Amino acid sequence: MKAFLLPVILLLAGTGAGVGAGLFLTPEPVEDAAVDTHDCPTPDTTMDATAVTAAVEVTPEREYAKLNNQFIIPVIEDEKVAALVVMSLNLEVTVGSRTAVFAAEPKLRDRFLQVMFDHANNGGFSGNFTTGTKMRALRNELLRVAQDISGPRITDVLVIDLVRQDS
Repeated sequence: MKAFLLPVILLLAGTGAGVGAGLFLTPEPVEDAAVDTHDCPTPDTTMDATAVTAAVEVTPEREYAKLNNQFIIPVIEDEKVAALVVMSLNLEVTVGSRTAVFAAEPKLRDRFLQVMFDHANNGGFSGNFTTGTKMRALRNELLRVAQDISGPRITDVLVIDLVRQDS
């Protein structure tokens, strides 16, 4: 009987503590009154020129085209597959260009794979492969070939996912 009573008491105590913590930590309701914004920075008063140039401007002239499938790149060491790199890409395109980019997707994928294979063969996916220098070089080359195929309608290549699985 004692073996049954102890777990029940602990269960009740834990549940009570959880309910009490939930009630205690519940945020106060927000009224629909005007929000006090006097502490919020305004672009005119608090942002300096370096903050403005470092900010990424999101404009309505851009859309994103998500490439449907991931890219799988083998990393070869000593004539054996040492690892697999899996990447997902999105393309930043000008408004209205997504259809044309998707129409060119097979050719884009082919050229992107070649760039990624070359990057892997040059050691780009070895060691600390996420350093700014290696990733910047990969993105720049991907953007160059994307613009060779689709012209200026592709404005950037975004690496969404990047995973390396060692064998």
